[in-house]
Amino acid sequence: MSTAAATPARTGQVLADLLPASRVRDAALVLGGAALTGLAAQLSVPVPGSPVPVTGQTFAALLVGTSLGAGRGFLALALYALAGMAGMPWFAGGASGAGMPSFGYVLGMLLASTVVGALARRGADRNVWRTAGTMILGEAVIYAVGVPYLALAAHMSLTQAIAAGLTPFLLGDALKAALAMGVLPTAWKFANRT
Repeated sequence: MSTAAATPARTGQVLADLLPASRVRDAALVLGGAALTGLAAQLSVPVPGSPVPVTGQTFAALLVGTSLGAGRGFLALALYALAGMAGMPWFAGGASGAGMPSFGYVLGMLLASTVVGALARRGADRNVWRTAGTMILGEAVIYAVGVPYLALAAHMSLTQAIAAGLTPFLLGDALKAALAMGVLPTAWKFANRT
């Protein structure tokens, strides 16, 4: 058993640190995080009156950040964003490019994965309530970038952008936070038993 696996509850670690350390591991985690986000983006449901669909993308981005930590989380979401900008059809609904009004949410996910990854390294994903706070903060970061970008890109007022790009998603985000509240602390409990 590796030293990292023997002390999984130590702060300063994220779930990915429980795997044997190597550059190959880190590269695989970054590629896997980008791919997971791209796959989750394909779970896309249009929202009437909004150019922004409901997707699994935000949940994946926050899960990637908390599981991989700030550095690898940032790299995974940067790879996701750059590949999508270069034409890989893995943004919501198979879209690509930076010209769509919802691209600000992709940029917000890049920042949010870094923030939640830094918090996870401080143990913010170890219990239900701290995980909830971490996920809510991550979602707030995504909206802080995505909604103003939507307003500019779609020529909307800020009030219109909030109505089209924030309000319809609050219930889904609460459900995503609840799912994370179960998944992440449970993963740590399981890791502590091994």
